Amino acid sequence: MRAADERTALGSVWLRAEAEATRAPLTREQIVTTAISLLDADGLDAFSMRRMAAALGTAATSALYWRVANKNDLLELAVDEVLGAAVVEPATGDWRDKLTEVATSAYRALWEHPWAPQLLATHAGLGPNYQALTDQLVTLLSSAGFKGVHLDAAVSAVFHYLVGSAVTDSAWSAMVRRSGLTERQWARQAGDQLGVGAESLAAYLNRANRAGPEARFSSGLRVILVGLRPRQLT
Repeated sequence: MRAADERTALGSVWLRAEAEATRAPLTREQIVTTAISLLDADGLDAFSMRRMAAALGTAATSALYWRVANKNDLLELAVDEVLGAAVVEPATGDWRDKLTEVATSAYRALWEHPWAPQLLATHAGLGPNYQALTDQLVTLLSSAGFKGVHLDAAVSAVFHYLVGSAVTDSAWSAMVRRSGLTERQWARQAGDQLGVGAESLAAYLNRANRAGPEARFSSGLRVILVGLRPRQLT
């Protein structure tokens, strides 16, 4: 297999060895940090390797392509880095309290970077932080008494709800961002066409509102966790 093919084999950066150390001026970590800054500033649609090269400077362009083979690899690295902030050690409490803390931490980390949930729909979670988050859920549910296929189902219920909520809420955020309007301005102009009151729509979009994304996520998570009963499944 040619070297270029080896650098993109299997479709994921996590299934290939990192490039050997060189005198290149940038590390992979520095490149990922720059990518996250650009994605936060401009969003996923505007992101490109050309913009990355411009942000890093012409002297670093060759280092970029030595450390990261292509755009997909860089996006995989970036979204897993974001998930690193989601891996927390839950405080004392029962297993539902601990799961709530872990899932809420992950939701907030994804909310802070609205482009990241969009990537979870197209880039498989093979990175170490994604795996660490999954392992946390498995450990907490195992300790609660879930076993076998019922453990798999419980992990899926929590994780799929987390990702689904983050993807849905980030899609609304991305749409408002593309319009160039504030949430309230967008709600006023879009509400008439959607047949929804501007105040209700603005509240739906506002993270701090009791009817907003984070409140809805918390309420839905409680419903799921109340419904998970290990004694009935073992």
